Amino acid sequence: MIFSAPVIALGATLGTASGILAICGLSLLCKSCKKGISEKDQESDSEKTQPSVFHSAQQFNVKKSTEPIQPRTLLKFPRIYTPKPLVTSPELINSTGYTLETTDESSVENTAVPDDSCLATDDSDEVFIFPRQGSKEALAISEELKRKTAASNTAPNPKLHFSLRYNTQTLELHVTVIEAENVSARQGHDCYITGHLTTKSGRSEALTSIRRVTPHLLWEETLVFPLPEGYGIEGEIALSLFNCDKFSRHTNTGVMRFKLADVSMLSDADCWVDLQPPKQDPAISVGEILLSISYLPAANRLGVVVMKARSLQSDKLKDVIDLSVKLALKHQSMKLKKKQTRRVKHKMNPVWNEMMMFEVPHELLSQSSLDLEVLNQACVGDVQSLGRCAIGMQSTGTGLQHWQQMLNNPRKQLAMWHPLYE
Repeated sequence: MIFSAPVIALGATLGTASGILAICGLSLLCKSCKKGISEKDQESDSEKTQPSVFHSAQQFNVKKSTEPIQPRTLLKFPRIYTPKPLVTSPELINSTGYTLETTDESSVENTAVPDDSCLATDDSDEVFIFPRQGSKEALAISEELKRKTAASNTAPNPKLHFSLRYNTQTLELHVTVIEAENVSARQGHDCYITGHLTTKSGRSEALTSIRRVTPHLLWEETLVFPLPEGYGIEGEIALSLFNCDKFSRHTNTGVMRFKLADVSMLSDADCWVDLQPPKQDPAISVGEILLSISYLPAANRLGVVVMKARSLQSDKLKDVIDLSVKLALKHQSMKLKKKQTRRVKHKMNPVWNEMMMFEVPHELLSQSSLDLEVLNQACVGDVQSLGRCAIGMQSTGTGLQHWQQMLNNPRKQLAMWHPLYE
């Protein structure tokens, strides 16, 4: 026990000393390794800097210069390819604001691009210069195209060539339909002429054969009306032009009327008359419908709000009342899209307040129209038509007036009552 304490202290001292020596040995070993790695890196860098077959020992000096760099004379002026102009119709070529310049490659190389035009080139040697969008030339061209489009949309009324003669032997009035001009095919590609003689004693009717619509129609057919009392009595003659389509729908597109007292003045004379759009008698309307329409030019959307109907008069409403409105968007005589409102039951003055949207480009508005029809579903599978109306540039009365107000006031809701006809 006396020697145990010194022995323990000596062992601790020896252990501490051995640990210090081990740490020093490790540090020396790490330093030697680092030196070896750095010497290898220096040798590899020196080998890289030595000149070889691929590396030249010559040094280059870069000098800064403030002089502008001039383009080489061998460079050619680049061709600029731009999109085709928006207007490619013949009206652009014939317009006074359209300029066409032709240059060869030698002149293009030495000239700059003008500020007010853009070049459009292809594989040919000609360079066509079109006016920029928004320039004076482009505005003049667009205005001229608008004027021509408006003039083309306002089609003239059809003209009818006929003659009159009263046969005193047979007591008959002969109306000879010779020809017609400016007949439109919007309501159908076939047409015919009907004649109505109305007197106190009654009414008689005659019609011509059906002809295919062409710019110049030739009939040379005679309509015969029995008139035993002579043409001195009170009466009226109406000549109407009807178009019929592939669905056997007959549309009155023009009418002219004259009194029997004028027969003596018109007898044996060739008469050219302008047929006027037929006027619908409000006394025979079966009710009215309130519509609100608007057009959004930015979105090309036509909005139609079917609001309500009133004064519906029909024998078909005695048993069951289940009313709805069917709308059809038409371009000329072709139906593009159809929509229908919900059904309202047990109300003679129904209220719908439903809005329907149609996508119509602005350039097609003048030739588009809306057809509306009020329907009553008496039972399952039995849908009866109570009345209909049309809105558009080809319509008459309130239909034409409402459409024109919409075109003149875009982005505004315009409401108007429209009569319904059977």
